Amino acid sequence: MLQELMATLKAVGKSPELHQTEDGTRLLILPYGGRILGVFAPGSDENFLWTNSALNNAESARTYYASDDWQNSGGDRTWLAPEVDFFFPKFPNIDIAGYWQPRSLDPGNYELTRTGHGVKLTNRLNIDAFRSRKRLELEIIKSVAAAPNPLRYDTAIPLGPVEYAGHTLLTSLKILDPDPNGAPLVGLWSLTQMPHQGELFIPTYSKTDPHIYFGLVDTPPDELAMSDRLVRFKMRAAGEHKIGVYAAATTGRIGYLYPTGNKHALIVRNFFVNPSGEYADVPWTEPDDRGYSTQACSVNSRWGMFSEMEYHVPAIGGDTGLRHIEDRSQLWAFRGARADMVKIAWALLSNEIQ
Repeated sequence: MLQELMATLKAVGKSPELHQTEDGTRLLILPYGGRILGVFAPGSDENFLWTNSALNNAESARTYYASDDWQNSGGDRTWLAPEVDFFFPKFPNIDIAGYWQPRSLDPGNYELTRTGHGVKLTNRLNIDAFRSRKRLELEIIKSVAAAPNPLRYDTAIPLGPVEYAGHTLLTSLKILDPDPNGAPLVGLWSLTQMPHQGELFIPTYSKTDPHIYFGLVDTPPDELAMSDRLVRFKMRAAGEHKIGVYAAATTGRIGYLYPTGNKHALIVRNFFVNPSGEYADVPWTEPDDRGYSTQACSVNSRWGMFSEMEYHVPAIGGDTGLRHIEDRSQLWAFRGARADMVKIAWALLSNEIQ
């Protein structure tokens, strides 16, 4: 719940910021890690996003944040791609045992400033690209704005009581290195974590077989299903499982439907896809296979129990001639009867959802 979570974070010195948009949506912003840790509908203290169970009380949170492990508080975070460049210090050895989350990126050193429109998070960092053996100096800036209910004018969808919360996320990435030709490709990577045991939907323009990055070996065949205009991924298996879809096939939306008490929640991420852009992220063992804009990861392991919807922004640096990029996306969250969530999913994602 919102107040308990804020009290825990304050007790361990993490200084959360509560920001309310014009429609009453409340966002719990955590500078530690540069995260939107919570999204709350007006009048509700139930978070749409997943938070780490270590934050359930101050004692466990204090122990967690004192550890040397990567500290995944939860919520929505921003990383950098390609993953093989920045998360494998022993590249070309890409054994998972050598995976390392660069601490200059997460938790980073985000500074929160209040503006006339809300709050802004800024992280200036140095990070090593292990494939090219270069070090980059970067700046990531994140800010939030309102995102009114996209169905507010649609009277053709009969709905019962539905809670809504939403926001716009504005993120920029800038290469600060003085040498314009010295930086390798680097792109923004957005990851939103939701409670596990739901189903994720990726609308597509045609039938598409997603690339399996890892996992999905011994799971039932209906865990991952493709139809003419939809990829469905049931996120309920133990372990870690990840898929990716090429930019040219995707519409720029991802949805996730999950049960919560006697209701269901639907989260939709709306983002811009540019198939002509240079999407830099690659599967770990296929470093030349580029072009993926949309990914999803199911995690039920030592890192926690959550589902991730992920999207990438075209890269800058390398041969692109670009040193700065800005991204604008929306997150729309609904809660109510399952039948109403399916109607909303039909309207915003695909009429193949049942």
